[in-house]
Amino acid sequence: MGLRLVFFLVCFCAGSLAALHAQQTSIQSVGGGDAWLLSAGEMSYAIGINDAKMPQTLYWGSRIGSVAGLPPARMHPEIASQEPPVATTPLEYTAWSSGGLPYEPALKAAFPDGNRSMTLRFDHAEQKGSAMLELTLRDQVEPVFVHLYYQLYPQGILARWSEIENRSKVVVTLENAASATWNLPPDPRYQLESLTGRWGGEFQLQRETIHPGASVLESRRGHTSHQTNPWFQVTAAGATTENAGPVWFGELGWSGSWRISVEEVESHAVRVTGGYNPFDFAYPLAPGALLATPHFYAGYTSAGEGEASRILHRFQQEAILPQAPHPRPRPVLYNSWEATGFDVNEAGQMSLIERAARLGVERFVIDDGWFGQRKNDHAGLGDWYVNPDKFPHGLKPVIERVHALGMDFGIWVEPEMVNPDSDLYRKHPDWAMHFPGQPRTEMRNQLMLNLARPDVRAYVFGFLDELVSKNDIAFLKWDYNRIWAEPGWEEVPLAEQKTIYVKYVENLYSILVELRRKHPKLEIESCSSGGGRVDLGILRDTDQVWPSDNTDALDRLTIQDGFSHAYTTGIMMAWTTDVPNFLDARSVPLLFRFHVAMSGSLGVGNSLNKWTDAEMQLATEQIAYYKSIRPLVQQGLLYRLTPALATPGHWATEYVAPDRSQAVVFAYLQATAYGEPFPIIRLEGLEPAATYVLTPQDRTKAPLLPQQATGAELMGSGIRLQLRGDYQSTVVTLKRQ
Repeated sequence: MGLRLVFFLVCFCAGSLAALHAQQTSIQSVGGGDAWLLSAGEMSYAIGINDAKMPQTLYWGSRIGSVAGLPPARMHPEIASQEPPVATTPLEYTAWSSGGLPYEPALKAAFPDGNRSMTLRFDHAEQKGSAMLELTLRDQVEPVFVHLYYQLYPQGILARWSEIENRSKVVVTLENAASATWNLPPDPRYQLESLTGRWGGEFQLQRETIHPGASVLESRRGHTSHQTNPWFQVTAAGATTENAGPVWFGELGWSGSWRISVEEVESHAVRVTGGYNPFDFAYPLAPGALLATPHFYAGYTSAGEGEASRILHRFQQEAILPQAPHPRPRPVLYNSWEATGFDVNEAGQMSLIERAARLGVERFVIDDGWFGQRKNDHAGLGDWYVNPDKFPHGLKPVIERVHALGMDFGIWVEPEMVNPDSDLYRKHPDWAMHFPGQPRTEMRNQLMLNLARPDVRAYVFGFLDELVSKNDIAFLKWDYNRIWAEPGWEEVPLAEQKTIYVKYVENLYSILVELRRKHPKLEIESCSSGGGRVDLGILRDTDQVWPSDNTDALDRLTIQDGFSHAYTTGIMMAWTTDVPNFLDARSVPLLFRFHVAMSGSLGVGNSLNKWTDAEMQLATEQIAYYKSIRPLVQQGLLYRLTPALATPGHWATEYVAPDRSQAVVFAYLQATAYGEPFPIIRLEGLEPAATYVLTPQDRTKAPLLPQQATGAELMGSGIRLQLRGDYQSTVVTLKRQ
């Protein structure tokens, strides 16, 4: 079957699923307009207004038809003076110090007269169709209103966010502004799962028992961060597995400093509150002004961790990504960084272009070093003109050659940074973040531009627009290589300077939106020294992400597995690169490197001029093979089969077409030990009664594989592969008869 036809079938099935989902979104107003049942996909979420006129969570779990069997909304009685009603009642959105709230508040504000207390009462509700509900709350004393938004998505996701509106005559300073609080019913078995890491080791899945007190997931770094990703998952120990059991999960859509607090409160109930990070945060609201908080997306499934991931993947593909609901398949790209480093020039790129085209590459990308006086990382950031010594004729001859060989052209930029050794910094030193009179901290020999400033925002958009307009550029690899330091903004009044945390990111988003609006064919990758800026905020305006600078194939198996818990593999760029790997000094076979990279969006980063004819041939074959399975990998349903193997050093993943007609299975072995055979792989997600034709990429690694079998047989007795030795891998495709 041709690639175009396969892609059409995947898109057709995705569209059919979307049509089905649309029938599964509903909002029922019950109880005389003081309770609501919100349902999407297999999830229901119920809210009621209690006797204190506060919205209260009544239910969050599997889909139900009515709230008739649920306890009514009412404030819980005071257990003791240490546990007031606001502490024990699962309230939807609480302000400090309403009723003596001892836990993480959703809102904290300060008034000019010294008052720092708010009590939010229900004012009115507005339902907008079958997918949007707005609850408006008002402080019982001051005319400060909070609008709570609930938006349902048919994939089984509920998005929540708030808008804080000041209708008083004085400035109200917000010191904490969360998007939402999610309440889980009491259960002593809860476990928290999160994704943590560091540069070169992102997306490491962590599991811990939820215990009394707070577990805080956060970034204070000004961006999403490598250390913690704004994703959480709550499971039940002993009940939740990859394929079964309850999972409550959520993601915060914000690319700046953020915080998610997971607290076990009275009687093993759990509260999850997330939004802007309150550290060093103050946002003054002038009379008539409002502040919107980030979207906080969440869902529920009773079908295990794998299904939670698949719900998120479908949601991202159909509702978040710029080309949703049918995102374009990610092209196979070549990036010249490892081949040239900063020593990039026209002649060297021309040579690489020829070899990349021979492989079947579809996008050629020039990385760092093409601009300004960029000979190393000490100079040039901020001066976004083509270096005339390296490219005496500009980029045009390179781009024309790329196009002549059937590829499109991309280029690396780092728009938010500046080197002190640059014309831009010498002209505008005030544009870099700093505190007056204080030293400026350089990291990677660079400073951060204060993108919150309108003039900086105009400059960044201006040079990007000019670069794309004057050159036929299809793709920007947008990098971001350091954390914040000295986040000062002395040009605005003192009371407004901490708004930099919000306005910086808002301007970043606005640049991406405007750039894409003016250049609708432009695609963008979010990169931050690897996976430091991956979240559902940046993904609304970027097409793919770079999960890690660590391209070691063995490490990538763990990184990519963790990534898949929160994000669709369709946006996950994965490259083959040279060995020994720069980080681990490990050497693994080229085929193994390709198979690992082919389980995401394939890229090639090798120094092609050093490849032998045999390596060129192998790469050409693997790229062609990847194109034949690309729709399944990038837009199919992912099943992580590794947990079922239960043997360290063995991995297996499966991608299934939404209509169950096709599948592809990847298997990886680190090393054989004691002569043990590779474990049996039991497949998932197939149609039990259907018969599937099985085609191994390499028959010698699957000598016992049947030519055909039913879905029930493949999911029951499984398949046997013969992987022996070190760093062995293979791929098997399935097609329904």
